[in-house]
Amino acid sequence: MMTEPLLDVHCINLLISLRLIMNSDGEMPTPSEPIEEKLLFLQENLSNFVKQYNLPIIESALVISKYINILCSELVKKASLEGERLPAEITEPWPIEGDGPTPKISDFPLEKLMQNIDQDRMDIFDTIIRTIINGSEIPFVNAIIVLRDWEKVIRTQLAKSTSPGHLFSPLELKENF
Repeated sequence: MMTEPLLDVHCINLLISLRLIMNSDGEMPTPSEPIEEKLLFLQENLSNFVKQYNLPIIESALVISKYINILCSELVKKASLEGERLPAEITEPWPIEGDGPTPKISDFPLEKLMQNIDQDRMDIFDTIIRTIINGSEIPFVNAIIVLRDWEKVIRTQLAKSTSPGHLFSPLELKENF
């Protein structure tokens, strides 16, 4: 008797990601649509996913920083070839709010933290970002600005963490973020 092969976890995650992106309201903006529409679509999908899946601060931080690093690296290469310099607003993290003491990294055992992250959930978040940026052909500079705003929110919440458990608290977003 022949059985159908099971879908692997990554295929399932991709299907979930695409379903989240292609929401009932409409479709992903095409490359020819205004940049504002593309950025709004990216922002809405990221916010919806974070809220729907209670994405922990640490997982949000890892994925957002990955994309900022990838996009910045590409922009720096291109700027270098053209003899240009990118503004700090693009290349550097934005200042965060808060004046409390910065937690010591030794208080947060990295190996144990990494064992507790949900890689599948991070893969879905990653796929949403990649699919929207590539599918809508969002210029890297614009995508970085959106992601820097996310980074600022994440870093502000990370700075308030006083124990490793706080890193697994859901990322808190303002009402209309």
